[in-house]
Amino acid sequence: MKTTIQLSDHFTYNKLLRFTFPSIIMMVFTSIYGVVDGFFVSNFAGKTAFASVNLIFPFIMILGGMGFMIGTGGTALVSLVLGTGDQEKANRYFSMMIYLTVILGIILSAAGILFTRPMASFLGATPEMMEDCVVYGRVVFLFIAAFMLQNVFQSFLIAAERPKLGLAATIGAGVTNMVLDALFVGAFRWGVAGAALATGMSQCVGGLFPLLYFLRPNTSPLRLTRTKLELKPILQACANGSSELMSNISTSIVSMIYNFQLLHYVGENGVSAYGVLMYVQFIFIAIYIGYSIGAAPIVSYHYGAGNYVELKNMLKKSMLLTGGASLVLTAAAFLLAAPLSRIFVGYDAELLALTSHALRLFSFSFLLAGFNIFASSFFTALNNGAVSAAISFLRTLLFQTAAVLILPLVLDVDGIWWAVTVAEAFAFVLSAGFLFAKRGKYHYM
Repeated sequence: MKTTIQLSDHFTYNKLLRFTFPSIIMMVFTSIYGVVDGFFVSNFAGKTAFASVNLIFPFIMILGGMGFMIGTGGTALVSLVLGTGDQEKANRYFSMMIYLTVILGIILSAAGILFTRPMASFLGATPEMMEDCVVYGRVVFLFIAAFMLQNVFQSFLIAAERPKLGLAATIGAGVTNMVLDALFVGAFRWGVAGAALATGMSQCVGGLFPLLYFLRPNTSPLRLTRTKLELKPILQACANGSSELMSNISTSIVSMIYNFQLLHYVGENGVSAYGVLMYVQFIFIAIYIGYSIGAAPIVSYHYGAGNYVELKNMLKKSMLLTGGASLVLTAAAFLLAAPLSRIFVGYDAELLALTSHALRLFSFSFLLAGFNIFASSFFTALNNGAVSAAISFLRTLLFQTAAVLILPLVLDVDGIWWAVTVAEAFAFVLSAGFLFAKRGKYHYM
């Protein structure tokens, strides 16, 4: 009996969940980095340090998001080439993407360290927050190349039909982060520097372990080879993955706008409360993103092979699975608002009440987020970066920015907490429209 699941298979619900489950767990563990840092910083270094980490974190994610762009766009391209049967070209393209990630990671590391202080000032860091922002940012930027490699390999290990290896690397990285946070922040009391160092060292585990696998002879469809960087496939992959980069940048920019608004309406407590919401969102949204990352190479492969029956099968099953997950996650976020908030800010009654209330309102955004995330990823997998980028850009930047600026004028602080849900509703209409409009071109309906 065949136990290895291949991209060329027909996917039942059971097989689809088994194939995407490692990717889901990978993304959940990846999201734990910031969450664990936040837990230890908040409880052992205080709410000012906690607010500082949350303030500078969007800048870190903007630069680190380059790895998502190369990983998702490159994986879609490589999977499509694998579907045509040209394994030599697939390995060439795969190798280019890894080399590009390393080179870009070194450049972005230097840029991040140089601009951390000016960016913290631009984001509105108070004198009390400034040094914590700078220390956390600069230490994390030392490891940005490893972080980017981890993001790249999360996608490529699925195309290589080795999702369990990616899962093992990510769990190893997550456990490393938790242990080192407990040691550096909890025991040694190194504050934000210890949290940043724990995150960076864990990213080395997640990024370098898969690199060693592909450098050695292996039995997967992909392996690193000597090759020159070719402009055309690199540009094609980056353009196709631009939606994921845009989503990352947009989310980070919107987080900055949220922090501006919250500093104006609530003060430092508002930034801390929003940080808790983001940690909960990181984990819940990671389930949607993990499924989409896991399913994308299957879509790319069958599109490259011209197997439209399987494309229809993937879209139908994915919609049903995403819908079921949306109901469960929304209910969980609403019902667990107080316990989840207490984990991070239970030491401050006023902040706890604010955060619990905010999370209950925020929880309704999970109803439609999964559908929008999958729709964007689905078009990336079809190598239609333009539509994917349009969904991501409008969903994460335009709709959210408009909502977070306008709704507080009507609903005061509650308008800030409702903004994401309103943005997801507009994005849902847009995503459904694109899926309906492009059905004739791609034959997935």
